[in-house]
Amino acid sequence: MKRFLLFGVIGVLVPVMSFVVFAKVAESVEYTSVESITADNKETARDFEIQGEYLSKKSDDVVVGYNIVARGKGKFLFVTFEGGLPGDGWNRDNLRLFANAEVKDDTLVVTDNEQEEKDSNGKIKRKKIDKPNIKRYKITANKLTSSVEELVKVTRRSNTLGLKVPDGGISIFTDGKASEILLKSKVNNAAKTLWSEATTKTFEKRPYILHVEFLTSYMPNDSGQGRSNSGVYIDECYECQILDSFGLEGLNNECGGFYQQAAPKVNMCYPPLQWQTYDIDFTPAKFGDNGKKIANARMTVKHNGIVIHENFEPKHETPGRKKETPEARGLYLQGHGNKVQFNNVWIKYKD
Repeated sequence: MKRFLLFGVIGVLVPVMSFVVFAKVAESVEYTSVESITADNKETARDFEIQGEYLSKKSDDVVVGYNIVARGKGKFLFVTFEGGLPGDGWNRDNLRLFANAEVKDDTLVVTDNEQEEKDSNGKIKRKKIDKPNIKRYKITANKLTSSVEELVKVTRRSNTLGLKVPDGGISIFTDGKASEILLKSKVNNAAKTLWSEATTKTFEKRPYILHVEFLTSYMPNDSGQGRSNSGVYIDECYECQILDSFGLEGLNNECGGFYQQAAPKVNMCYPPLQWQTYDIDFTPAKFGDNGKKIANARMTVKHNGIVIHENFEPKHETPGRKKETPEARGLYLQGHGNKVQFNNVWIKYKD
């Protein structure tokens, strides 16, 4: 009897669980262009328009920055930065305030949720707010207006976006054109961009400077590692993460991080579907005649023109690709199931 009961329960649970999993997968939508968002539905387009970076000028010398992150179906994460936006006025000494937000008719209702504070050792932690403050902002084109302040939407542009290949440099991919150095690749012909999951031939020399421009997809119904995941594998073994980490903590498994080794100094991630840049100065590890490593590799990384790693020395390779080696290798732009796009990728060997 117990056996029949067990099979009966399984017979009921498996279809239900399959439906739940299918429903969750079905909710995951990856928008790779603004046009695809506006062609979908009004709610999706509205949320995309609200999402972004904002500034509020409280007085002549007090500026506050905001990251508003779409979470799907009219819900948002609302992050406040005293002093300005990351990389432009705000630094880690200025603690952040986190809130939940939701669209109600033509109003964005913001409810404080958590705030950062430092413990006795100077470590930053997040603490729940006992008595949340509720703010209401009228939604208008590129603005959010309350009774006491106005938030103006801004679109920042990396100061290295569109940086041309320098004299003596080698183009890997530019405006739909792949060079001979690119081995495995798939081009988005409509946008003249390179999809993730691409590899190059072995580079002739090291050290070098690498320039990469990338575009994360808009995936409001996803979170964490499922949100536009890719990565730049320098020397095919050190991964500088690519992820839609807009408005998040800035951890080592988020955009600009080296997994389990180093978090970016500041989370410089722009909103999805906004072009971003990595500029990486790479010096390889050194190995002795016996094949043992005698010096770590070194990297200085700029994300959207701001230094997020300075002379960072990875102790070992990043999981997921190849081991460290004395021999030179090429570049791998990781495919991780998402349609991250690339353009204007080039290297310049250093003397």
